[in-house]
Amino acid sequence: MRVRRLAVVGVGLIGGSCALALKRAGAVDRVVGIGRGRANLEQALALGVIDEIADDVATGVADADAVLVTTPVGQMPRVFDILREALPPNAVVTDGGSTKRDVVAAARASLGVRLPRFVPAHPIAGAERSGASAARAALFDDRHVVVTPLAESDADAVDRVRDLWLTCGARVSQLTPERHDAVFAAVSHLPHALAYALVHMIAGRADAGTLFGFAAGGFRDFTRIASSSPEMWRDICLANRDALLTELDAYLATLADLRALLAAGDGVGLEQLFGTARDARDAWLRSLETPS
Repeated sequence: MRVRRLAVVGVGLIGGSCALALKRAGAVDRVVGIGRGRANLEQALALGVIDEIADDVATGVADADAVLVTTPVGQMPRVFDILREALPPNAVVTDGGSTKRDVVAAARASLGVRLPRFVPAHPIAGAERSGASAARAALFDDRHVVVTPLAESDADAVDRVRDLWLTCGARVSQLTPERHDAVFAAVSHLPHALAYALVHMIAGRADAGTLFGFAAGGFRDFTRIASSSPEMWRDICLANRDALLTELDAYLATLADLRALLAAGDGVGLEQLFGTARDARDAWLRSLETPS
């Protein structure tokens, strides 16, 4: 996909990396950055992530042929309200939100006649750091991007958005918004909630300093994603709360089983549980090494 002018609303890890990936591919002529934080936009400009700064969304998208919205999902309804009036007729819009049903509902409520040009997406390539300085051109290489086209989406818009993410180096898959949110409640939203909860628990202990002082690789690996943006993950958890509550309940049931085994001193049961988990994880890791 050739992009003459890309408008990125929210120049952070995802939006900035998309801009850099398209630049690396020679597939974009100019990138305009739009966001709430002037300092972040100035840094993006200095780093070459964007080519110019727009003062507001309407100005930034006025001459764009592609718009990428990578704000926290809670801000997207306001952005879509502006796009309804400001978006050029043939421009395509996609997003980088980690939830889809709420984004789709906001788009249907706000985009009006521009809705057919919107193709929701979710790049599965996050990291614990955010902001323009975290952006890198290779972020999407051989990583999944899930698109969730609407019944209303133009076929041309779907093709263009798929091509945009493919040009970034990604592998593009397709799900319904409902299935997307159910899947990622289990494998993304739940792990983030658990990481935050564990660090919060340790930090609240009277001996937190001692505990953190002795924490090593296992604690670091388990809690890495607790360094992610609290604002972003607040919005994600609230937007997908019904699916996340279902997964939390399932996890609590598993913890109850684990506690019962431990309380009973059931070494055989513990080893079986741990072995089943290890084998499943190892099989998943091997699948990542197998070309698709």
